[in-house]
Amino acid sequence: MSLTFADPQFLWLTPLAALPLLGGLLRRSAYPSLGGVPVDVLSRLLSLALTFAAVAAIGSTALALTGPRRGGELVEKIGDGAETALLIDRSGSMNETFAGRPPEGGEESKANAARRVLQDYVRRRQHDRFGVVGFSTSPIRMLPLTDNMDAVLGAVAAIDRPGLDYTDIGRGLSTALSLLSEDAGQSPRVLLLVSDGAAVIDPKVQQTLRMTFARMPVNLYWLFLRTANSTGISDTPKPGEDTPQAMPERHLDLFFKSLKIPYKAFEVENPGAVEAAVAEIGRLETHPIVYRERLPTEDLTGFFAALGLLSSLALVAAKIFETGLFKSSLPLGLPQAAGPSRRRAA
Repeated sequence: MSLTFADPQFLWLTPLAALPLLGGLLRRSAYPSLGGVPVDVLSRLLSLALTFAAVAAIGSTALALTGPRRGGELVEKIGDGAETALLIDRSGSMNETFAGRPPEGGEESKANAARRVLQDYVRRRQHDRFGVVGFSTSPIRMLPLTDNMDAVLGAVAAIDRPGLDYTDIGRGLSTALSLLSEDAGQSPRVLLLVSDGAAVIDPKVQQTLRMTFARMPVNLYWLFLRTANSTGISDTPKPGEDTPQAMPERHLDLFFKSLKIPYKAFEVENPGAVEAAVAEIGRLETHPIVYRERLPTEDLTGFFAALGLLSSLALVAAKIFETGLFKSSLPLGLPQAAGPSRRRAA
């Protein structure tokens, strides 16, 4: 178990705890000789106890000032999960319902449905590491890869805020991939795209994405939140309309399939279908992984402060008895100890 200090500059005070070992704690009395006095084991034990109390009083007080903490180290564990980059569409259409209108009454927008379902997904994936990227006109790195579930839930909670109209999905994909490439390891990697549409990806950006996907193994999922009466992934194109500009969703799907990586698209048209799709992704992405978990820390400041206080009180009590303040409370008939001057006269 490791020990850390919030204010290590106070550690230089700890050597002062050795001072009581250099001399006695009580007053010395002048006696010509103690050779004839029997060995008093109790007195010696009391002297050692008081010396220890003095050492503890100084040392514990110094350590309490440093703010000691125990634990907090990282330990490796084996569990089930993956490293997931969430790429979430923040365009203005995500604030509409699946029917393509502003929410009314108890209706749920696509962004709100995605937020709710993804937060439930994150809560169930306690051993995963998540990164979050939002994109509309430009991508925003909302959170790097982390196992801090509170931070992940907070980043996902922000996706139902009002967004912009334009969708730059190419730069969004590049940013999400950069999260995964920053921390190379053996854990399975997942890129989950949540979007209600697509856009044309520049050919140069497509080429960059192809090289990145080829260099780094990633399982790709597209959760397509389809609005009623809009073009879909599997729609049959009309003559002369099979172009990225006319059917961006279909051509984005074709681009993903051409990457030759594990890829699956989910075309959903209501909140219930979103839940089913995310549950399916959870079943597909359950792999043995080695992950690191930080142990909780324990603040030891109170312990050392209490030890220093108790040791100081013991020393104060010893000094009070040494001064003879309680002599008057001794039972009648007990002989009073003779002072040094009387011993010399005898």
